[in-house]
Amino acid sequence: MANPATTLTSLLRASTIQDHDEILKAANSAIKASKRDTDAQRTRVVALLKLDRFDDALRAIAEGGDSLEKECVFEKSYALYKSGQLEDAEATLDTASVTSRSSRAFRHLAAQIAYRAEKFSDAADAYRHLFQGSAGLPGEENDLKINLLATAAQLEWNGLGYLLAQDERQPSRDHLEAFETAYNAASTCIARADFTRASVFLKRAQDLCEASEDLSSDEKKAELLPIMVQHAYVLARLGKEAEAVALHKSIATSEIPEAPTRAVAQNNQIAIGLAGRNPFLTQRLFQSATKLSNSDRLFEYQASVLRRNGFALDLQAQKFDGVGSSTSKQILRNPSPTASVETAGLGVISAAAHTHMQAGTKALKEILPLLEKRPADIGLLLTIIQLYVQTQNPGPALSLLEAFLKRLETASTPNYEDVRFAPGLVAVTVALYRLQGRQNSVRAELAKASTYWRSRSKESAASLLREAGMELLRSSSADDIASAGETFEKLAAKSEKDLIAVAGLVASFANNDYAKIEPYLQSLTPVERLTAGANTQGLVEAGVVSIPTSALVTKKRPADSEPGKVTKRRRKKQLPKNYEEGKQPDPERWLPLRDRSTYRPKGKKGRKRAQEITQGGIVREEETLELVGGAGAVKVEKASGVQGGKKKKKGKK
Repeated sequence: MANPATTLTSLLRASTIQDHDEILKAANSAIKASKRDTDAQRTRVVALLKLDRFDDALRAIAEGGDSLEKECVFEKSYALYKSGQLEDAEATLDTASVTSRSSRAFRHLAAQIAYRAEKFSDAADAYRHLFQGSAGLPGEENDLKINLLATAAQLEWNGLGYLLAQDERQPSRDHLEAFETAYNAASTCIARADFTRASVFLKRAQDLCEASEDLSSDEKKAELLPIMVQHAYVLARLGKEAEAVALHKSIATSEIPEAPTRAVAQNNQIAIGLAGRNPFLTQRLFQSATKLSNSDRLFEYQASVLRRNGFALDLQAQKFDGVGSSTSKQILRNPSPTASVETAGLGVISAAAHTHMQAGTKALKEILPLLEKRPADIGLLLTIIQLYVQTQNPGPALSLLEAFLKRLETASTPNYEDVRFAPGLVAVTVALYRLQGRQNSVRAELAKASTYWRSRSKESAASLLREAGMELLRSSSADDIASAGETFEKLAAKSEKDLIAVAGLVASFANNDYAKIEPYLQSLTPVERLTAGANTQGLVEAGVVSIPTSALVTKKRPADSEPGKVTKRRRKKQLPKNYEEGKQPDPERWLPLRDRSTYRPKGKKGRKRAQEITQGGIVREEETLELVGGAGAVKVEKASGVQGGKKKKKGKK
């Protein structure tokens, strides 16, 4: 009988990449003959890795003892990486010697582990060092370009694009040469919301993949499916829903080999045309489509989207209590306050669950008490602000936001400053100030945010710094203009191709430091070229256009506009019923009825009262008689025309 070790050696010499099963059989035979044969044990481990039997490979390494584990550090780390045990894989790789870790194979594996563990900045550094190092195997340079592009896309997705160089962020014509680079360049464009350019790169990737002669039909199909899934997503984001639906129908999701890609494809297919569907059936379909095993993992930004979609379907199915409880627990588990987009999104979903999907003042009454329980929930706060603005009542919204910012400013934890000056939160504050016409408050807020972000060495908020610099340049204060100059100087130092930053730098220091702006003048368009086609005389004759300021928001009804002189409508004169033309009207018509000369009262009492009135009646005289003993006085009427005294006696005849 032939020696198993000799058989294994001869088989390895004559083997090709298709002989892994035969190699495994020979290695097992050699191990049975000699369990201490380290070469046979390592051969078995490699054959198991080639056959994608990673759990079996880990068991084989464990059975071989410490000696085999020391020799198979790379193989064990790779098996752990492929099994999804990323922390153990990284720890195992660190146990290798310095010489082994500096080899290209170990550096490739370290970069892959960092990429899958979502440590994208470490992965990018590792790939850059490999790309700039000594030449590797044939075709390795192209693989490094593909992996670098994929890492750049992941950094953009996670809001870390500022860590990339300017040439790494922008796709070039070189990326159109292979379908892998075109696909990854399209992913970078999608992360920056540049869907038009992404569609062009995806079409190019599909054409190159279909025309490739190096791939078999099955391999082409496996490569084309992710490209088509991504292209359908881009079409949906561009508003071409009919084309996206048609493309999804041509995709057989069950044939997609990778489970994460299959889950994303089914999620997108469910999301398109969701309106009008039965929410309960859609929810069940979504849960079955996006369920993954432990070894299959989505990236965090993908998993967060699927979680939010699941909560949205639960809300449509009216599972308000369950959604409110789940989101509240997740929010309380995270440190607060935080500028995490994931946590803020959970706050919005929690508010929708507590209000039962209501809006307006009814929703505000439900969630304002919730804000007292969770005062650091930024998502809930932004939801309340949005509801106030929708009801045209931004005053309370700004009061809540200012109170929240004040609490952050007085907090002692350093991380609170990152939340206080988060670009999105600053943008909301500035928008509310502008809505109320508080321009000085806008400038003060942007000045504080600019001062904070200029002092950060790693973090960056380029869009916020540009806006702050432009606002400070409009100020007449020398301190504000100096602050604008520092802001634009930091932006221009990061990228001289940022023309807004260069122009702002020139405008800031043009009057007091010409030497500082002189190197940047060549990159700006000359003034003569900008004004070559301008009609100066026509502009002077047309006058200066004033920019209207934003009006204050008020609940009062605005006055009606007066486009022109409006003639006042006169009412038609009304005439009495018994009016006769040409007849003199009664001069006493304005007097009360009882004061007219023609008035005749009815009855005895009426005539008697009429006689007592002063106009034409009898005037009664009064006299005052003093009582005896000083007891007072009484008034006694005198009747005129009545003679007083004794009666005259008749004379005798």
